[in-house]
Amino acid sequence: MNSFSNESSFWMPFTNNRGFKANPRLLASAKDMHYFTPDGRAILDGTSGLWCVNAGHARPKIVEAIQKQAATLDFAPTFQLGHPLAFEFADEIAKIFPAGMDRVFFTNSGSEAVDSALKIALAYQRAIGQGTRTRLIGREKGYHGVGFGGISVGGIANNRRFFPLLPGVDHLPHTFNIEADAFTRGQPEKGAELADALESIVTLHGAETIAAVIVEPVAGSIGVMVPPKGYLERLREITRRHGILLIFDEVITAFGRLGHPTGAQYFGVTPDIITCAKGITNAAVPMGAAVASRKIYDAIVENAAPGIELFHGYTYSGHPLAAAAGLATLATYREDGLFERSRALAPYWEERAHSLRGAPHVIDIRNIGLMAAIELRPRDGAPGARAMEVFHRAFDEGLLLRVTADTIALSPPLIVEKAQIDQMFDKIGSLLKSLS
Repeated sequence: MNSFSNESSFWMPFTNNRGFKANPRLLASAKDMHYFTPDGRAILDGTSGLWCVNAGHARPKIVEAIQKQAATLDFAPTFQLGHPLAFEFADEIAKIFPAGMDRVFFTNSGSEAVDSALKIALAYQRAIGQGTRTRLIGREKGYHGVGFGGISVGGIANNRRFFPLLPGVDHLPHTFNIEADAFTRGQPEKGAELADALESIVTLHGAETIAAVIVEPVAGSIGVMVPPKGYLERLREITRRHGILLIFDEVITAFGRLGHPTGAQYFGVTPDIITCAKGITNAAVPMGAAVASRKIYDAIVENAAPGIELFHGYTYSGHPLAAAAGLATLATYREDGLFERSRALAPYWEERAHSLRGAPHVIDIRNIGLMAAIELRPRDGAPGARAMEVFHRAFDEGLLLRVTADTIALSPPLIVEKAQIDQMFDKIGSLLKSLS
């Protein structure tokens, strides 16, 4: 179990490999709200693993479903063939997603879901005779995975700077305004007009060149950036008026993080395509999906020549173990009332998050649903160092956090108890008092 070597062959993702292998922090098992280290220390999970273990760890129904499926049908191709669970799972997703969004294209990750959604958007525009619409619009500070499509529409500089990008991509301005909105609870009051930047892009390039706009309803990976009131509604109105598809990247916000199956339902704004992953299987088996409206599916399928309509897919699309895990995950959400629980806990979560206002080094706190971010003042000449110190010390003292730059982010499993919420924010407050 504890066979780690600093000469390990594992090239770790999004990791300071040299730093980690010099001072490793390892996880060996997990149950409900906790991870456990190889030496048996309990680590309270404040981040649902990586925004993904929404129902808590090692839930019995999900574990049993995976075990049973592995012994029954370990793999089945979905190219010109199928297996029942993939169809059943797609139907169950369609039942809880916004009305009319009932065509589910399975992938293996959020990154693949995004690239699939972008390709579906381009295919749709061509299918309806709008083949000149090839331009894609993302947003500054957006994170849409690490495929070439995702980093192109994404707006995080370090994810983009070392790689060639897709041509014909523009970006909307981000909505983050710490000077005006610091310590806002929920959605900022002002900023809806930032969506009007799309009109400027339309003016510059012509609507007839733009296929789709993709945004996260709440920008999670960059640090819980909450949309201003009216912003998503205005973006929806502009895209609809110009024949541009709207894609919501809900890899983080889907499956209960905001107390609903999707962020679209929380905000009351229905896009044309939703990407999801993470909580779709409670992260027990990798899976993602691009969920499209019936209109998009029918246009592509009915207007195609006989044969394959969309030349896109993955060996593991609708994998039997992932489908089994997904069905058990949806059943767990439903039977345990976890979306409702998320909504009920949100006010307490908000109060505890904002109780850290005035703590040393804190310059902003943001929250929505069961998501929160604590923005720290950077150290002079060492941006990111203060938050990373909190991350390491919190782990050593029994709490898992997520940090990006100088932002601490939290997104606990939806089974979290109030006492565990107290434990999280009390620990962070204590650590902040001890930091230089």
